[in-house]
Amino acid sequence: MLKGFRIVLIEDDEIMGSSLVQRLELEGATVQWFKQAKRALDALRKPRLPIDAVICDIRLPDGDGESLYNKLCQTTSPPPFLFITGHGGVEQAVRLMQAGAADYVTKPFEMAVFLDRLSMLIHTHSEHVVAPWIGVSPAAQRVEDLARTAAAGEQSLILRGGPGTGKELIARRIHAQSSRKAAPFVAVNLARDPNLEASLFGAAGATGAIASAGQGVLFLQALSRLPGELQSRLLQLLDQGLEARIIAACGHDMAQVVADGDFLPDLFYRLDMMEITIPPLAERTEDALWLAASLFERFNARRKLPMTGLSSLAEKAIRAHDWPGGGREVRARLARAIETATGEHLQPADLFPERVASKDRMLTLAEARAAAERRQIIEALERCDGQVGQAAKLLEVSRTTLWDKMQKLGLSEHSR
Repeated sequence: MLKGFRIVLIEDDEIMGSSLVQRLELEGATVQWFKQAKRALDALRKPRLPIDAVICDIRLPDGDGESLYNKLCQTTSPPPFLFITGHGGVEQAVRLMQAGAADYVTKPFEMAVFLDRLSMLIHTHSEHVVAPWIGVSPAAQRVEDLARTAAAGEQSLILRGGPGTGKELIARRIHAQSSRKAAPFVAVNLARDPNLEASLFGAAGATGAIASAGQGVLFLQALSRLPGELQSRLLQLLDQGLEARIIAACGHDMAQVVADGDFLPDLFYRLDMMEITIPPLAERTEDALWLAASLFERFNARRKLPMTGLSSLAEKAIRAHDWPGGGREVRARLARAIETATGEHLQPADLFPERVASKDRMLTLAEARAAAERRQIIEALERCDGQVGQAAKLLEVSRTTLWDKMQKLGLSEHSR
């Protein structure tokens, strides 16, 4: 009945809690049991994986279920809540239903009736919930909500975010949910394509990306790298009525690129009819953990001797890391760690082997300075969509100086 679903139980009574956990697990559910409101609130705000339902007693030792639910609603859209209450709390339970809770049951209740109510609200809710694309945090859900809104529209769109934040994934999802989904999705990386003019507009009888997109979507990665002469040609096509919808991706410094005269304002504002900003993983560590857990299941299935899971220490290390490489770094570290790990659980040393060699000694001033410079350069490159020249301006050094430092620090792969 509940196989594969993840349920949070908030109940301080040992007998009631143990009975519910035992029965829910027999039904195939995965259960997290909390006996205090504060601990449950923290876990629900930053879930490791999506939660399908919450069973919550209204009276708790450090508060009440109503306060917990209201606090949760201030920062996110909670999973469906099934409240447990005594007869004297029915009025409060009804008030919670009016506030958006899914259902309530009164004590004492028959287990079969309780399971039917729980199963009904979970399956009803799951029919309307789309699996997360980029994370489970409120920030990620906000991005996905905006993407669904964009899919219903026709206007040009800009996706802002640093490397590894999933801009192309979001662009493809928007296309797949739009009325243009039967037409092509054509992507061009403006920072890496060696012959942009031919790639975009065609040459020597070959069809360019703009014509290939037809009535579909033309996705322009690293928008700030579009050369000036091609900006004019693209603007002219837009003025003539381009059939394709353009979704462009850029770094956080695009406004400065326009202000510096390196990008045509008329073209930028034609493309910036709608905008979605994707925060870095450093600002949504729960999404880093969600992604790591999702990738773990996929990579672990390929092992001859599968591991048990991520250790609690590994989860803490994932939350503490700033992930300068975004989702690509999460994927690379997980793939390497699962390939080389020898224990039953993945440990911090498997994910961050570089820390093992240095933890027993103090960093020299030179090493500390290099580490600080590396973090600052990565942040500047993220803001500038990998443009070394723009990053050099932010850091107030010459382009040559910055490039030399990037080579020494092994950061050349972060440039575009």
